[in-house]
Amino acid sequence: MATALAVQSLCIPGFDEYSPDNWCWDSDHKSCDVKLSSNHLAAYFHIDPIFESHGTAGVRGTKGFNEGEYYWEVIFTEPVCGTSVMVGVGTKRALLHMDNYQFIDMLGKDEQSWGLSYKGTIWHNGRRERYCEPFYDTNTKIGMLLNLYTGTLTFFKNGVNLGVAFRDLHKVGEELYPMSSSTAAETEVELGIRSSRKLKLQDKCLSTILRNVSRQDDGAIDVLPLPKKMKTELKEMRS
Repeated sequence: MATALAVQSLCIPGFDEYSPDNWCWDSDHKSCDVKLSSNHLAAYFHIDPIFESHGTAGVRGTKGFNEGEYYWEVIFTEPVCGTSVMVGVGTKRALLHMDNYQFIDMLGKDEQSWGLSYKGTIWHNGRRERYCEPFYDTNTKIGMLLNLYTGTLTFFKNGVNLGVAFRDLHKVGEELYPMSSSTAAETEVELGIRSSRKLKLQDKCLSTILRNVSRQDDGAIDVLPLPKKMKTELKEMRS
């Protein structure tokens, strides 16, 4: 019930209803240390009974995101542990495998990806920042809302909005793919809700305006030569 409410509560003015997406994990774009379920919705990391984990493994989704707003969930079906287990987004050039016992936070290691670690830190371009409390529990659901009109990536934990983690993703200039990575043996993640929606023409214009005014100062919106109703909608889209 919490996950359904998370999607239904994303009432950004001007958006049509969410439509289900049917993308899954990509068998052609993953580490050799990742195995997929028959429907490609579940990913299993480092499950070799002999070698276990000897590095960092990643997988990306089959669908790249460009214009629009996208919401999806990744469910941690086993307790999370180890140096790094992450979810996030990346370009086609994002790392998917590190060998030779390189146990790293792979999503966000460089400029090609943006990631959230189960330890509560977010990563991009080799830099980390404290973002939320760690999450260890079985069946924790991490939702991701990627808004490529405003350029933001927001994470949810079990339906609770954790706030904007990354900005300016609309400036990347190429498709972004959902991703997950792990250093830990027998990590299991499963895709849950996958959905998207797109702005109407008027709201595309509002979103463009919003990107070009201060994010923090309502006065920057108040002085625009626009009808009062449109100014109110701009403020609601920013909040």
